[in-house]
Parts: sequence; structure tokens; C-alpha cells
Amino acid sequence: MSDNHAEFSPESLMMSFGHEPSLVRNSIKNPIFQTSTFEFATAEEGKAYFEKVYGGAGADESSKSLIYTRLNHPNLVTAEKRLSLLDEAEESAFFESGMAAITTSLLEICKAGDLVLMSFPIYGGTDAFIKNFLPKFDIQSLAFSPDMTEEEIVSLIEAHPRKNRLACIYVETPANPTNTLIDIEMTVRIAARFSNQDKKTIVAVDNTYMGPLWQKPINHGADLIMYSATKYIGGHSDLIAGAISGSSALVSRIKKVRSGLGCMASPWTSWLISRSLETISLRMEKQASNAAKLADFLHDHPKVAKVYYVGHIAEGHKQYELAKRQMTSDGAMLAFDVVGGEAEAFRFLNAVKLAKLAVSLGSTETLTSHPFTMSSSNMSLADREAVGITPSMVRISTGIENPDDLLKDFAQAFEKV
Repeated sequence: MSDNHAEFSPESLMMSFGHEPSLVRNSIKNPIFQTSTFEFATAEEGKAYFEKVYGGAGADESSKSLIYTRLNHPNLVTAEKRLSLLDEAEESAFFESGMAAITTSLLEICKAGDLVLMSFPIYGGTDAFIKNFLPKFDIQSLAFSPDMTEEEIVSLIEAHPRKNRLACIYVETPANPTNTLIDIEMTVRIAARFSNQDKKTIVAVDNTYMGPLWQKPINHGADLIMYSATKYIGGHSDLIAGAISGSSALVSRIKKVRSGLGCMASPWTSWLISRSLETISLRMEKQASNAAKLADFLHDHPKVAKVYYVGHIAEGHKQYELAKRQMTSDGAMLAFDVVGGEAEAFRFLNAVKLAKLAVSLGSTETLTSHPFTMSSSNMSLADREAVGITPSMVRISTGIENPDDLLKDFAQAFEKV
């Protein structure tokens, strides 16, 4: 195997990167290391391995220093090396769920007495964790909306009694489910204003909607990228996983907490992730193409009041310029408001045949859902209303089906509305 990623593109390297066939009887694909523990050659080696792992160094490049699967295992090493390559990051880490990645990271970054600044809206589960769970550890939060200017956000922080304890700026861009955008470079500038020699304010970006192909937050100055890897990274609705990418120093800190909490991705999950990353470019390109056709269809439909799609942001709007600077695709996620309310939205959702009525996103099949009563239902009613998550909204995660079939399916569903 050659890990010379300067010579070939990540798209090509996803087939073999991080795997050495000679270590596993020349198998062209990495086997599943379904073991709970690893044998030491000598007691001295065991001692050295524990010193290495608990000293924060982690496993070396050839997957040595293996002790116990809760700490590390070969399938995890392969998956993490591949994600780091795609994200252009020094190091990555996989978890057994997206929420495990988010919660573990925030619990390491934030301490009692700290403040978290969050964009709004964000995924309902993250919103609930920051607003309802972190306060139990004396960690407060403050939210800003996408339409606020940089100076307005700075003033918002300055007015908070914990302005000198801003530990993290957490942004989700594009936002779930409204597709509104946050300027990552702006948040990096704000973080620099509130950092000091004792503590750096971390900028963490939930990149789930864009996946590791269409947006590179680290290239815009972010410290940490977060994912629900269930989505485009896994991409087949057959696994649950989460991931982070960033500097080795920061990710190593979070990995130590991950080991303590025991929430790293299992060998089976890690193997599935490595398999899925081989086709991520093909899948995401097709999904984005299909989404553009669906969005245009919805835009012209008389029973649709509004479409939420990055590709429909008007030229000249500040979010249009931001999208062009920050992203390389309009993505495969969209939402729309049906003319009417919950009853009309439910009639559409109950009538789709090819598309599936289910939460989650970024998979090979097209998924439809109702954010107001499903994925965003754990947000307060006032918060949902404030950001436009209404009973009339339907969210679409576009799959890889024949686009003509998707248009036909949506057309017949609208006949029931």
C-alpha cells in the first residue's frame, strides 16, 4: 500500500488508504478485527503500550500499541485516517453516534463556569444538550441568529456576565432544517477576540449537511469539525456513528475522554464506515444532482409556499456570496412549506411511495420527514417559531434514485394535498 496522498486524489485513495494488505495475509480489503483484546509479546511491551495510550499519544501509524478495543482497534485507525484525508485535518475520531461525538467533545472543551455561543437553529438533539444538559455542569449558552452581523454578535457576548469564559463557538452550517448559512471565518474572528493566553475559544462546526466533500471548515479557520457519520459518511441507513476532525492536539484530548466514556466506534461500525467512504464521492454527486432537480420542481409547484435550498439563494444576497465562498456544492438537503399547515404536510408525507417517510438524512434512499413534530420537536415551540420551523414544513433528504421517478412520486403525492 502507498499512503502517498500528495500523488493521488482523496477520491481515489478511499479504496485503500490506511490499509496494509501484507499485515492481513494480503487481503485487498481490511478484515473486521472482531476481538475485545490484543496480545502483548512481552510484559515490557504491554507496559510501553499503556504508557503510550494513557500518555495521550494514541496509536502509531501502523496500528501498533493495541491494547483493548475500547481504547483503539485497527478498523478504527483505518476509518479515522480516511476521514482525516477527506477533511484535510491532522487527526479524526469516530464515535458510536453523532450525539456521542458532540457531547464528548463539548464535555472536554467546556468546564464549569464556561459559556458556549451557538448558532440558531441547530439540530434539535444538540440544541437540547447545550440548553438543558450542560447547565447541570454550570455551563451556560447564548444563541445568535444567522441574520446578525459580526458586531451584533460581539455585542451579544460582551453583554453576558461570562464574556471572559467563552469556551466554544458552536455552529451548524447549513442549519438543520432551514439551510441557513453561518460564516465560519466570521466566527473564527469572534473567537480570536475572546481568546486569551490561558484559554483559546474553540470554533466547532457541525458539517453533517455538507459532509467531508462539499465544505472544509478547517480551511476556513475552524478548530473542530463534527458529524453525524450516520449520514453521508455512512450513507446507507445501516449504521449509527459520529465523527470529529481537527488538530492532533485537540482531537487527542477528546479521544482520551472518549476512552473514558467508552463511546468509540466498534470494529463492525468502523469497517462499514471504511467501506462507505469508498463510494462517498459517487453518492454525494448523484444526491446533489437529484436535489437540484427536486428543488426546481418544488419551486414551481402551486401547492408549495416556499423552498429552502442553498441553490435557490438569490444572487446578490449576502448568503449567496457566502455559499460560493464557503461551499463547493448546493448540497442534497432541502425543505419546503406546503400551502396550508400540518394536515396538508401530513397528506403529502403519507402519500409518497418511492421516497420513504423517516428521519435521518444523507442516505442512498430519499427520505421525507416533518421537522416540527419529529427531528426538531424537542426544541421549544417559541424557538421553532422563531426560526421558521412550522407545521407546514417538510424536509427532504435526496437519495440516488432516478430523478424522473422522484419527480413522478412527488407529483402524485401533491395530488393528495
